[in-house]
Amino acid sequence: MQVKKLAVLCSLAAASYVSPALADITIGISLSATGPGASLGIPEKNVFALLPAQIGSEKVNFIVLDDATDPTMATKNARRLVSEDKVDVLIGSSTTPATAAMAEVANESATPQVTISPVSLPAERNKWVFRTPQQNSVMAAAVVGHMKQNGVKTLGFIGFSDAYGEDWLTSVTAKAEAAGIKLVATERYARADTSVSGQILKLVSARPDAILVAGSGSPAALPQTTLVERGYKGQVYQTHAVANQAFLKVAGKAADGVIIPVGPVVVVDQIADSHPSKAMGKSLVTKYEEKYGGGSFSSFAGHAFDAWRLIEQAVPVALKSAKPGTPEFRAALRDALEGNKEVIASHGVYNMNANDHFGLDERSHVLVKIDSGNYKLIK
Repeated sequence: MQVKKLAVLCSLAAASYVSPALADITIGISLSATGPGASLGIPEKNVFALLPAQIGSEKVNFIVLDDATDPTMATKNARRLVSEDKVDVLIGSSTTPATAAMAEVANESATPQVTISPVSLPAERNKWVFRTPQQNSVMAAAVVGHMKQNGVKTLGFIGFSDAYGEDWLTSVTAKAEAAGIKLVATERYARADTSVSGQILKLVSARPDAILVAGSGSPAALPQTTLVERGYKGQVYQTHAVANQAFLKVAGKAADGVIIPVGPVVVVDQIADSHPSKAMGKSLVTKYEEKYGGGSFSSFAGHAFDAWRLIEQAVPVALKSAKPGTPEFRAALRDALEGNKEVIASHGVYNMNANDHFGLDERSHVLVKIDSGNYKLIK
């Protein structure tokens, strides 16, 4: 598959590529703008057209590539970005498998990576990788807390048969067990599947009080619509990866009543004025929808913006010890990202440290219920 360059250096008016000067900061981005993850990648890509072309007095160049939701292509993109374009930092990807593939390159090349997927990595592969989405275990705790408060005793699970689904299954199993909730049925499906009738039949037959669907974007609508078709009457929960218009459009009325954990920016008009992300989130949503249309904003656009916020705060620190375009700057930028404290962004407030490269706390999520295609804050 030929790599499609979706956008080139945003500081240039022409489409031709020009190698940046040593003083320029170059950010390499690989996203899933096509393929099953496109409903995530497109709003993420859109954000980079809204960002400033400078951090302080330093010019910033963005190179945005499409990985087509393919981990192999994500790897190729990342290698091209670090070896040919000599980027100072990587951003991406949209899906967990593609993000994990990029992380291999980030670690091999000693290039910091800010992901917009909540990828979990072993300690030895975590040094250069930072995340903007909420950790799955944090969101699982919020979901299980709601289940416990509402008398759920048994739970069914259906999730992607990849790293995202596996991490959610691991997280919710531990949280449910601690809450006294029994996991009675577990099913998996692929992102590109066109039917989950067999899996849903098994889940419904187990008669759980609630079912959690661990998918993302429009592919997460398939179990949702099938559950409704099969007449399931229990509470359905989805993950924060369905907080976009693609899921709502495909699921339609079948999504009504679904409960999901989301970042505060998703319901920025409903959260308290005192929330630290209120002003920044409102500004982002307004700018995004002015350019791309009313109702077009999604949670994933927020994750991409928050990647920029982390880098924007870390660059001035790194510049004190090295110049962009050098290994020394990449190392200094990694250290500065790890040292980020109280960075206000659209999904919450980031405090990174050597043991936590997610950096978000309780301010990073709320629970909402879907009602006629809208998110209603659960207070």
